[in-house]
Amino acid sequence: MNRNRIVLLVLGLALLAGIASLTFGVVTRAPAPAASGAAAIGGPFQLVDQDGKPIDQRLLDGKWSAVFFGYTFCPDVCPTTLQSLGAAQRLLGSKADKLQMVFVSVDPDRDTPKQLKAYLSDAAFAKGIVGLTGTPAQVAAVAKAYGVYYAKDGSGPDYAVNHSSAIYLMDPKGRFDRVVAAQMAPRDMAAQISDAMDHPAS
Repeated sequence: MNRNRIVLLVLGLALLAGIASLTFGVVTRAPAPAASGAAAIGGPFQLVDQDGKPIDQRLLDGKWSAVFFGYTFCPDVCPTTLQSLGAAQRLLGSKADKLQMVFVSVDPDRDTPKQLKAYLSDAAFAKGIVGLTGTPAQVAAVAKAYGVYYAKDGSGPDYAVNHSSAIYLMDPKGRFDRVVAAQMAPRDMAAQISDAMDHPAS
């Protein structure tokens, strides 16, 4: 093999090695974190609590908040999730004092403050849970701010409401930290909340 062929072979191998290096670098490199900016979840709201007291987003200041959207006539997901949150609260021990549970109704036509108060008095639910409701427009506004889907299903007094079931964990400054899946076991919910308290996203 003459000298020119050797040089070309060496250059060719070097070029292939460089391409392979770049390719594997792209495949194995972790994705860059999203640019920080305004939170996509959360924002101002105007509602009333289960005592009929006007409440706004300042409710979220000073404590961690687990915010869950549902309705009191919900046959399955809502009571199950609220029971799981209650169990998770008990598993948090002393950290439970830093957490409040917030239940926002997506059924303003039936979920009056009185109805919310009766429903949330269940001993299996989280202690001190705050129930929120409002006019249809107010509920639509807060659902939009949190990216929550809901839609009336059926007619007559026994209609259902289809809705998303994520739990939004907000930090003590009212900023979104993470989603906690409603299907999690209470111990896993407690672990997620505890981890957020120890390692906040913001």
